[in-house]
Amino acid sequence: MFSRIREDIKSVFHRDPAARNTLEVLFHYPGLHALWMHRVSHQFWQWKLNWLARFLSNISRFLTGIEIHPGAQLGRRVFIDHGMGVVIGETAIIGNDVTLYHGVTLGGTSWKAGKRHPTLEDNSVVGAGAQVLGPITIGKNARVGSNSVVVKDVPDNATCVGIPGRNLLQTKAKEDVSAETTQKRQVIAKKYGFDAYAVSEENPDPVANAMGIMLEHVHQMDTKVEEMCKVIQSLGGDVCSDSVPKLEVEDFAETGISPVLKKAAVEAFDPSI
Repeated sequence: MFSRIREDIKSVFHRDPAARNTLEVLFHYPGLHALWMHRVSHQFWQWKLNWLARFLSNISRFLTGIEIHPGAQLGRRVFIDHGMGVVIGETAIIGNDVTLYHGVTLGGTSWKAGKRHPTLEDNSVVGAGAQVLGPITIGKNARVGSNSVVVKDVPDNATCVGIPGRNLLQTKAKEDVSAETTQKRQVIAKKYGFDAYAVSEENPDPVANAMGIMLEHVHQMDTKVEEMCKVIQSLGGDVCSDSVPKLEVEDFAETGISPVLKKAAVEAFDPSI
């Protein structure tokens, strides 16, 4: 038992930079207190002492603001950060190294008996205020954005955001994307100074994703037009003699677009900058 407690305390230091020392974590992290009390109530539940299990669960809710049904199954090193308002249903299954933030609900969508709550696999993270509903599966290393409402499975390594939740990306590259294409995208992203495809865990932004796709499309069009002009000129044609009007960053001053995206848009039409 004490080895599990030490393991839980170490997991807090790995995931919360605000944690200063062991004594602080031991006494001032209600997520840990709720987790430890749940282990006792879950054992009572397995022994069919349901009334006692529910009684201890209610005491835990009163003291911590975190409601975990004694029937829920929690893995090792689960971390509930802040924790107020977290609700975990009876048939929920949580894997190892899972992180939950405040206001998270792992709820059911049916009154029928049986599996009706979510399964969170290892290393998944559920952001503050997210509602994960029904007997769905959140895959390994998956992320659920804050205030999302998730009612469908989330694949491994994916990020899910929105109402209803939609899977924006997968950190693992798709097999049908060639290494050359991946390298080109990385070059474009580096040039523009931002993640053009929102493939980083820190930036699952659909606006940045759309901007990245648009910029790659513009670059491909520029390349094709340049090649076509060279061929036509080599055959004696007189095309592409007029230069493309130059765009200046100042042209975007009143648009509200961030300086990085302003510069990216300008460079998309004038790569010489």
